[in-house]
Amino acid sequence: MLKTTIFPGRYVQGPNSLNHLGKEIARLGDQALIVLDAFVMENLLERFKNSVEEAVTANFQKFNGECSEEEIQRLVQIGQESNCNIVVGIGGGKTHDTAKAVAHYLKVPTAIVPTIASTDAPCSALSVIYTPDGQFDKYLFLTKNPDLVLVDTQVIAEAPARFLVSGIGDALATYFEAESCRVNHIGNMTGNLGSLTAYALARLCLDTLLEYGLAAKVACQAKVVTPALEKVVEANTLLSGIGFESGGLASAHAIHNGLTALEATHQYQHGEKVAIGVLAGMILTDRPPEEIDEIFDFCEAIGLPTTLADIGLENVSDTDLMKVAELTCADGETIHNEPMKVTPELVFNALRTVDAWGKARKNGLA
Repeated sequence: MLKTTIFPGRYVQGPNSLNHLGKEIARLGDQALIVLDAFVMENLLERFKNSVEEAVTANFQKFNGECSEEEIQRLVQIGQESNCNIVVGIGGGKTHDTAKAVAHYLKVPTAIVPTIASTDAPCSALSVIYTPDGQFDKYLFLTKNPDLVLVDTQVIAEAPARFLVSGIGDALATYFEAESCRVNHIGNMTGNLGSLTAYALARLCLDTLLEYGLAAKVACQAKVVTPALEKVVEANTLLSGIGFESGGLASAHAIHNGLTALEATHQYQHGEKVAIGVLAGMILTDRPPEEIDEIFDFCEAIGLPTTLADIGLENVSDTDLMKVAELTCADGETIHNEPMKVTPELVFNALRTVDAWGKARKNGLA
Protein backbone atom coordinates (compact mmCIF):
# COMPACT_ATOMS: atom_id res chain seq x y z
CA MET A 1 0.00 0.00 0.00
CA LEU A 2 0.96 3.60 -0.43
CA LYS A 3 2.14 5.54 2.62
CA THR A 4 0.73 9.04 3.01
CA THR A 5 1.37 11.80 5.55
CA ILE A 6 -0.43 15.14 5.42
CA PHE A 7 0.32 18.42 7.20
CA PRO A 8 -1.04 21.96 7.55
CA GLY A 9 0.55 24.39 5.12
CA ARG A 10 2.05 26.68 7.77
CA TYR A 11 2.18 26.45 11.58
CA VAL A 12 2.87 29.51 13.72
CA GLN A 13 3.02 29.32 17.54
CA GLY A 14 4.13 31.70 20.28
CA PRO A 15 2.98 34.35 22.75
CA ASN A 16 1.13 37.29 21.15
CA SER A 17 1.18 35.69 17.70
CA LEU A 18 -2.34 37.09 17.16
CA ASN A 19 -0.61 40.38 16.45
CA HIS A 20 0.59 38.78 13.19
CA LEU A 21 -2.76 37.34 12.11
CA GLY A 22 -3.52 40.02 9.52
CA LYS A 23 -0.13 39.64 7.87
CA GLU A 24 -0.39 35.87 7.85
CA ILE A 25 -3.87 35.60 6.33
CA ALA A 26 -3.02 38.27 3.74
CA ARG A 27 -0.62 35.70 2.28
CA LEU A 28 -3.68 33.62 1.35
CA GLY A 29 -6.46 36.05 0.41
CA ASP A 30 -7.82 39.59 0.72
CA GLN A 31 -11.56 38.99 1.34
CA ALA A 32 -11.83 37.11 4.64
CA LEU A 33 -14.87 35.47 6.21
CA ILE A 34 -13.84 35.29 9.86
CA VAL A 35 -15.88 32.92 12.02
CA LEU A 36 -15.61 33.66 15.75
CA ASP A 37 -17.05 31.82 18.71
CA ALA A 38 -18.97 33.84 21.30
CA PHE A 39 -16.05 34.11 23.72
CA VAL A 40 -13.72 35.46 21.05
CA MET A 41 -16.32 37.91 19.82
CA GLU A 42 -16.85 39.30 23.31
CA ASN A 43 -13.36 39.12 24.80
CA LEU A 44 -10.58 38.88 22.22
CA LEU A 45 -11.75 40.55 19.01
CA GLU A 46 -10.43 43.99 19.94
CA ARG A 47 -6.92 42.56 20.32
CA PHE A 48 -6.56 41.79 16.63
CA LYS A 49 -9.46 43.46 14.78
CA ASN A 50 -7.53 46.55 13.67
CA SER A 51 -4.46 44.64 12.50
CA VAL A 52 -6.63 42.26 10.49
CA GLU A 53 -8.66 45.07 8.91
CA GLU A 54 -5.44 46.84 7.95
CA ALA A 55 -4.38 43.75 5.98
CA VAL A 56 -7.62 42.38 4.46
CA THR A 57 -11.30 43.11 4.01
CA ALA A 58 -12.90 41.22 6.90
CA ASN A 59 -16.46 39.98 7.46
CA PHE A 60 -16.72 38.92 11.11
CA GLN A 61 -19.44 36.34 11.83
CA LYS A 62 -20.42 34.76 15.15
CA PHE A 63 -20.41 30.95 15.28
CA ASN A 64 -23.69 29.59 16.62
CA GLY A 65 -22.09 26.89 18.74
CA GLU A 66 -22.58 23.55 16.97
CA CYS A 67 -20.70 22.17 13.98
CA SER A 68 -23.82 21.02 12.17
CA GLU A 69 -24.77 20.94 8.50
CA GLU A 70 -27.25 23.73 9.19
CA GLU A 71 -24.59 26.05 10.62
CA ILE A 72 -22.10 25.19 7.88
CA GLN A 73 -24.58 25.99 5.12
CA ARG A 74 -25.59 29.26 6.83
CA LEU A 75 -21.98 30.42 6.74
CA VAL A 76 -21.40 29.12 3.21
CA GLN A 77 -24.21 31.38 2.02
CA ILE A 78 -22.67 34.37 3.83
CA GLY A 79 -19.30 33.58 2.27
CA GLN A 80 -20.80 33.41 -1.20
CA GLU A 81 -22.61 36.71 -0.74
CA SER A 82 -19.45 38.45 0.46
CA ASN A 83 -17.21 36.93 -2.24
CA CYS A 84 -14.75 35.74 0.37
CA ASN A 85 -11.53 34.11 -0.81
CA ILE A 86 -10.34 32.87 2.58
CA VAL A 87 -12.15 31.52 5.65
CA VAL A 88 -10.68 32.04 9.12
CA GLY A 89 -11.91 30.12 12.17
CA ILE A 90 -11.06 31.57 15.60
CA GLY A 91 -12.11 29.77 18.78
CA GLY A 92 -12.46 26.15 19.90
CA GLY A 93 -12.60 22.85 18.06
CA LYS A 94 -16.14 23.08 16.74
CA THR A 95 -15.45 26.57 15.40
CA HIS A 96 -12.39 25.18 13.59
CA ASP A 97 -14.28 22.25 12.10
CA THR A 98 -17.07 24.54 10.94
CA ALA A 99 -14.66 27.00 9.31
CA LYS A 100 -12.80 24.17 7.58
CA ALA A 101 -16.05 22.74 6.23
CA VAL A 102 -17.20 26.16 5.00
CA ALA A 103 -13.88 26.71 3.21
CA HIS A 104 -14.12 23.21 1.73
CA TYR A 105 -17.51 23.94 0.17
CA LEU A 106 -16.42 27.40 -0.99
CA LYS A 107 -13.12 25.99 -2.35
CA VAL A 108 -11.01 28.69 -0.70
CA PRO A 109 -8.01 28.60 1.70
CA THR A 110 -8.49 28.14 5.45
CA ALA A 111 -6.73 29.72 8.43
CA ILE A 112 -7.35 28.27 11.89
CA VAL A 113 -6.66 30.14 15.14
CA PRO A 114 -7.21 28.06 18.30
CA THR A 115 -7.88 30.07 21.45
CA ILE A 116 -7.82 26.93 23.60
CA ALA A 117 -5.57 23.89 23.21
CA SER A 118 -8.44 21.47 23.81
CA THR A 119 -8.40 19.28 20.67
CA ASP A 120 -6.22 18.31 17.72
CA ALA A 121 -8.80 19.67 15.25
CA PRO A 122 -6.84 22.76 14.08
CA CYS A 123 -4.35 20.98 11.80
CA SER A 124 -6.51 18.28 10.24
CA ALA A 125 -8.25 17.82 6.90
CA LEU A 126 -11.31 16.60 8.76
CA SER A 127 -14.45 18.10 10.24
CA VAL A 128 -16.51 16.22 12.82
CA ILE A 129 -20.16 16.97 12.13
CA TYR A 130 -22.78 16.82 14.88
CA THR A 131 -26.55 17.06 14.88
CA PRO A 132 -27.95 20.41 16.10
CA ASP A 133 -28.52 18.83 19.53
CA GLY A 134 -24.91 17.69 19.89
CA GLN A 135 -24.86 14.02 18.88
CA PHE A 136 -22.11 12.74 16.60
CA ASP A 137 -23.33 12.63 13.00
CA LYS A 138 -20.43 11.93 10.63
CA TYR A 139 -16.90 12.76 9.56
CA LEU A 140 -16.46 15.16 6.66
CA PHE A 141 -13.15 14.43 4.90
CA LEU A 142 -11.72 17.57 3.35
CA THR A 143 -9.57 17.90 0.24
CA LYS A 144 -6.68 19.50 2.13
CA ASN A 145 -5.39 20.57 5.51
CA PRO A 146 -5.65 24.17 6.70
CA ASP A 147 -3.30 26.52 4.90
CA LEU A 148 -2.41 28.27 8.16
CA VAL A 149 -2.63 27.34 11.83
CA LEU A 150 -1.73 30.18 14.20
CA VAL A 151 -1.55 29.52 17.96
CA ASP A 152 -1.15 32.38 20.44
CA THR A 153 0.16 30.70 23.58
CA GLN A 154 -0.55 33.78 25.70
CA VAL A 155 -4.24 33.39 24.82
CA ILE A 156 -4.02 29.66 25.57
CA ALA A 157 -2.46 30.43 28.98
CA GLU A 158 -5.29 32.82 29.86
CA ALA A 159 -7.97 30.20 29.17
CA PRO A 160 -9.20 27.87 31.92
CA ALA A 161 -6.74 25.02 32.49
CA ARG A 162 -9.59 22.54 31.96
CA PHE A 163 -9.35 23.18 28.22
CA LEU A 164 -5.63 22.43 28.13
CA VAL A 165 -6.21 19.25 30.14
CA SER A 166 -8.99 18.22 27.76
CA GLY A 167 -6.57 18.69 24.87
CA ILE A 168 -4.11 16.44 26.67
CA GLY A 169 -6.87 13.82 26.92
CA ASP A 170 -7.47 14.03 23.18
CA ALA A 171 -3.75 13.91 22.41
CA LEU A 172 -3.25 11.00 24.82
CA ALA A 173 -5.08 8.78 22.35
CA THR A 174 -2.74 9.61 19.47
CA TYR A 175 0.03 7.09 20.09
CA PHE A 176 -2.19 4.19 21.17
CA GLU A 177 -4.52 4.53 18.19
CA ALA A 178 -1.69 5.05 15.68
CA GLU A 179 0.14 2.04 17.13
CA SER A 180 -2.94 -0.15 16.67
CA CYS A 181 -3.15 0.94 13.04
CA ARG A 182 0.59 0.34 12.53
CA VAL A 183 0.67 -3.19 13.90
CA ASN A 184 -2.57 -4.08 12.09
CA HIS A 185 -1.40 -2.53 8.78
CA ILE A 186 -4.54 -0.38 8.72
CA GLY A 187 -4.72 2.83 6.75
CA ASN A 188 -4.80 6.27 8.33
CA MET A 189 -7.38 8.98 7.68
CA THR A 190 -6.24 9.21 4.04
CA GLY A 191 -6.91 5.50 3.51
CA ASN A 192 -3.23 4.76 3.01
CA LEU A 193 -0.69 3.42 5.50
CA GLY A 194 1.06 5.88 7.79
CA SER A 195 4.70 6.81 7.42
CA LEU A 196 7.63 6.50 9.81
CA THR A 197 7.25 10.23 10.36
CA ALA A 198 3.63 9.90 11.48
CA TYR A 199 4.29 7.06 13.91
CA ALA A 200 7.37 8.81 15.32
CA LEU A 201 5.42 12.03 15.89
CA ALA A 202 2.63 10.06 17.59
CA ARG A 203 5.18 8.59 20.01
CA LEU A 204 6.77 12.02 20.56
CA CYS A 205 3.30 13.33 21.36
CA LEU A 206 2.79 10.78 24.14
CA ASP A 207 6.29 11.25 25.55
CA THR A 208 5.85 15.03 25.63
CA LEU A 209 2.52 14.79 27.44
CA LEU A 210 3.80 12.38 30.08
CA GLU A 211 6.93 14.48 30.74
CA TYR A 212 5.51 17.99 30.63
CA GLY A 213 1.74 17.65 31.04
CA LEU A 214 1.51 18.44 34.74
CA ALA A 215 3.98 21.34 34.52
CA ALA A 216 2.00 22.77 31.61
CA LYS A 217 -1.25 22.56 33.57
CA VAL A 218 0.35 24.38 36.52
CA ALA A 219 1.58 27.13 34.17
CA CYS A 220 -1.88 27.47 32.65
CA GLN A 221 -3.44 27.72 36.10
CA ALA A 222 -1.00 30.56 36.81
CA LYS A 223 -1.87 32.08 33.39
CA VAL A 224 1.76 32.24 32.29
CA VAL A 225 3.63 30.93 29.26
CA THR A 226 6.49 28.56 30.08
CA PRO A 227 8.59 26.15 28.00
CA ALA A 228 6.51 23.26 29.34
CA LEU A 229 3.30 24.96 28.25
CA GLU A 230 4.72 25.64 24.78
CA LYS A 231 5.70 21.98 24.42
CA VAL A 232 2.30 20.66 25.50
CA VAL A 233 0.39 23.13 23.32
CA GLU A 234 2.45 21.91 20.37
CA ALA A 235 1.77 18.29 21.36
CA ASN A 236 -1.98 18.90 21.72
CA THR A 237 -2.21 20.79 18.45
CA LEU A 238 0.48 19.86 15.93
CA LEU A 239 1.88 16.49 17.04
CA SER A 240 -1.53 15.06 17.85
CA GLY A 241 -3.04 16.58 14.71
CA ILE A 242 -0.47 14.98 12.44
CA GLY A 243 -0.29 11.82 14.55
CA PHE A 244 -3.99 11.00 14.51
CA GLU A 245 -4.56 11.94 10.90
CA SER A 246 -1.47 10.35 9.39
CA GLY A 247 -1.13 7.55 11.96
CA GLY A 248 -4.79 6.57 12.24
CA LEU A 249 -7.65 6.28 14.72
CA ALA A 250 -8.89 3.24 16.62
CA SER A 251 -10.88 2.54 19.79
CA ALA A 252 -10.55 5.73 21.86
CA HIS A 253 -12.31 8.04 19.44
CA ALA A 254 -14.93 5.44 18.52
CA ILE A 255 -15.79 5.10 22.22
CA HIS A 256 -15.99 8.90 22.44
CA ASN A 257 -18.45 8.90 19.56
CA GLY A 258 -20.58 6.29 21.28
CA LEU A 259 -20.58 8.23 24.53
CA THR A 260 -22.02 11.31 22.82
CA ALA A 261 -25.31 9.42 22.45
CA LEU A 262 -25.93 9.92 26.18
CA GLU A 263 -27.06 13.46 26.92
CA ALA A 264 -25.40 13.48 30.34
CA THR A 265 -21.98 13.50 28.61
CA HIS A 266 -22.66 16.62 26.54
CA GLN A 267 -21.44 19.01 29.25
CA TYR A 268 -18.03 17.34 29.17
CA GLN A 269 -15.20 18.20 26.81
CA HIS A 270 -14.25 16.07 23.80
CA GLY A 271 -10.87 15.16 25.31
CA GLU A 272 -12.41 14.24 28.65
CA LYS A 273 -14.52 11.59 26.95
CA VAL A 274 -11.59 10.49 24.78
CA ALA A 275 -9.56 9.89 27.96
CA ILE A 276 -12.14 7.32 29.07
CA GLY A 277 -11.85 5.86 25.59
CA VAL A 278 -8.06 5.60 25.96
CA LEU A 279 -8.34 3.68 29.22
CA ALA A 280 -11.11 1.41 27.90
CA GLY A 281 -9.13 0.82 24.71
CA MET A 282 -6.06 -0.22 26.69
CA ILE A 283 -8.12 -2.77 28.60
CA LEU A 284 -9.88 -3.92 25.44
CA THR A 285 -6.56 -4.56 23.66
CA ASP A 286 -4.89 -6.15 26.69
CA ARG A 287 -2.10 -3.61 27.19
CA PRO A 288 0.34 -4.55 30.00
CA PRO A 289 -1.05 -3.76 33.48
CA GLU A 290 1.91 -1.53 34.33
CA GLU A 291 1.23 0.54 31.22
CA ILE A 292 -2.44 0.88 32.11
CA ASP A 293 -1.47 1.95 35.63
CA GLU A 294 0.90 4.57 34.19
CA ILE A 295 -1.91 6.15 32.18
CA PHE A 296 -4.29 5.99 35.16
CA ASP A 297 -1.59 7.71 37.26
CA PHE A 298 -1.16 10.40 34.65
CA CYS A 299 -4.89 11.02 34.21
CA GLU A 300 -5.35 11.33 37.97
CA ALA A 301 -2.38 13.68 38.30
CA ILE A 302 -3.65 16.19 35.75
CA GLY A 303 -7.38 15.78 36.40
CA LEU A 304 -8.61 13.71 33.45
CA PRO A 305 -11.61 11.40 33.99
CA THR A 306 -10.94 7.86 35.20
CA THR A 307 -14.51 6.77 36.06
CA LEU A 308 -17.84 7.01 34.31
CA ALA A 309 -19.03 9.38 37.05
CA ASP A 310 -16.32 11.79 35.90
CA ILE A 311 -18.20 12.22 32.59
CA GLY A 312 -21.70 12.41 34.07
CA LEU A 313 -22.53 8.68 34.01
CA GLU A 314 -22.40 7.82 37.70
CA ASN A 315 -25.61 5.79 37.58
CA VAL A 316 -25.59 4.78 33.93
CA SER A 317 -27.77 1.73 33.27
CA ASP A 318 -26.55 -1.37 31.52
CA THR A 319 -29.04 -0.62 28.75
CA ASP A 320 -27.62 2.84 28.11
CA LEU A 321 -24.03 1.67 28.34
CA MET A 322 -24.75 -1.09 25.86
CA LYS A 323 -26.23 1.55 23.55
CA VAL A 324 -22.86 3.34 23.77
CA ALA A 325 -21.06 0.07 23.03
CA GLU A 326 -23.25 -0.70 20.03
CA LEU A 327 -22.73 2.76 18.51
CA THR A 328 -18.98 2.43 19.18
CA CYS A 329 -19.00 -0.74 17.05
CA ALA A 330 -21.14 0.62 14.22
CA ASP A 331 -20.08 -0.21 10.67
CA GLY A 332 -17.26 2.09 9.59
CA GLU A 333 -16.26 3.11 13.11
CA THR A 334 -12.55 3.31 13.79
CA ILE A 335 -12.69 0.75 16.61
CA HIS A 336 -12.49 -1.88 13.87
CA ASN A 337 -8.89 -0.72 13.26
CA GLU A 338 -7.85 -2.56 16.40
CA PRO A 339 -5.86 -5.78 15.76
CA MET A 340 -8.71 -7.98 17.03
CA LYS A 341 -12.41 -8.54 16.45
CA VAL A 342 -14.31 -6.06 18.63
CA THR A 343 -17.93 -6.58 19.70
CA PRO A 344 -20.31 -4.38 21.71
CA GLU A 345 -20.05 -6.85 24.58
CA LEU A 346 -16.28 -6.39 24.75
CA VAL A 347 -16.63 -2.60 24.71
CA PHE A 348 -19.29 -2.74 27.42
CA ASN A 349 -17.01 -4.90 29.57
CA ALA A 350 -14.04 -2.58 29.03
CA LEU A 351 -16.05 0.48 30.07
CA ARG A 352 -17.34 -1.25 33.21
CA THR A 353 -13.78 -2.35 34.00
CA VAL A 354 -12.40 1.19 33.63
CA ASP A 355 -15.10 2.43 35.96
CA ALA A 356 -14.39 -0.25 38.57
CA TRP A 357 -10.62 0.23 38.30
CA GLY A 358 -10.92 4.00 38.56
CA LYS A 359 -13.21 3.77 41.61
CA ALA A 360 -10.89 1.29 43.32
CA ARG A 361 -7.91 3.59 42.81
CA LYS A 362 -9.81 6.58 44.16
CA ASN A 363 -10.72 4.55 47.24
CA GLY A 364 -7.13 3.41 47.77
CA LEU A 365 -7.96 -0.19 46.87
CA ALA A 366 -5.81 -0.47 43.73
